Amino acid sequence: MYSTTLLATAALTLLSSSSATASPFLQSRDTCSVVQQVTSTFYGYPDNSPPGAGIAYTQCGRDEAGGTGTYSDPVTFASASGEFETCEIIYAPYLKKYLRYEDECAQCESDWDNDGTWHVDTWIGSSTSDGGQDQIDCEDQLTPDAQSIIRNPADNLEVDTTALYDNGSCNTDSTYTDYDTSTYCSS
Repeated sequence: MYSTTLLATAALTLLSSSSATASPFLQSRDTCSVVQQVTSTFYGYPDNSPPGAGIAYTQCGRDEAGGTGTYSDPVTFASASGEFETCEIIYAPYLKKYLRYEDECAQCESDWDNDGTWHVDTWIGSSTSDGGQDQIDCEDQLTPDAQSIIRNPADNLEVDTTALYDNGSCNTDSTYTDYDTSTYCSS
């Protein structure tokens, strides 16, 4: 029979030796980390369930989806339960916006449960008006190949507060694919 000290030491050694490949979800909640190959999609008033600006997690400080993208006013994002902490703030370099986990996403749940695919569904548009098919088309135009996100980001990263969908305008020029993730978690 092994002693509990020996088992604890072995477990600690195993965890520390695999920390470079461990999921960022397992890292300290205070440690900045980059998650790569995140499925990034968008949703808004017309394709929210039910249609409108309602969110699942009102304990984050607001009653409906929104935000400008600053650290103090992050944009709502939806994801799978267990993928992020409720109200967790992340940074999306592709958008130059801070996002806060405030809503649920059925496709995100499926992706996470089936194969552990990270999925962030970002709110776009008005919380009071339905952009209809035009807004859904904009969501499709904004949807990129897999992107990176930053967990536990610094609160002073560059931000673009341009609305991604605004009164019929789809602001695809407010997306950024030329970013270097190695700079976000360096001291």
